Amino acid sequence: MIIKIKKIFWLDILKVFLLSFAFVLLSFLVIFGYFAGFWSGYYKAFEDIEKSLRSLSSEKVEITPTPFSTLIPKNTATPSTKPMPTIITVKPKVSWGGPELWLEVNKKRQEYGVNPLNQKDDLCTIASIRLNELLEIGKLDGHEGFSNLKERRPDLNWIFEKYSVIAEFLAMGGETPQETVSLWDNTLGHKKILNGGEYVWGCIYAQNTFAVAITAY
Repeated sequence: MIIKIKKIFWLDILKVFLLSFAFVLLSFLVIFGYFAGFWSGYYKAFEDIEKSLRSLSSEKVEITPTPFSTLIPKNTATPSTKPMPTIITVKPKVSWGGPELWLEVNKKRQEYGVNPLNQKDDLCTIASIRLNELLEIGKLDGHEGFSNLKERRPDLNWIFEKYSVIAEFLAMGGETPQETVSLWDNTLGHKKILNGGEYVWGCIYAQNTFAVAITAY
């Protein structure tokens, strides 16, 4: 009876052992299968990525430029060399100037029996300014620049305050000093520069037939 019980006891232990071993083995196989599948998928994905990179590096990339059009004017010649600038020298229309006209004015005044004009440098300052203004605009301005000169140039007020009267005489177009004097001589208002004995001081500037005479007393 005792022998039979012992036999049954060892059979139960063997069954339990075998079941436990089978459970452990099954668990090991499941875990191994899981990791085997994971690493297989990982290496396969790595190989796919590596193949993609290799295919990209071996491909030739062609860049096609976008066409554009350039408008070229018709009948426009493109010079092959840079043209040299042309230097134009403008010669004065006449060779005489203020000194020659000054002599002719005083000569005519003597013919009229009045005193010659005496030159004053301060009056020459005004004559120079006015001549440059006329040459710039290319015509006579009807004494407009002279009438407002005192307001435009306050630094010249001392000249206007120095004399009782300052007058301006303009001419344009005379080919010679004599012709310019003739223009003044045949104009009633401007004839005063030739026969006006009250004028004692003066200065004349002239260039390219433009003449400016400033007189004072």
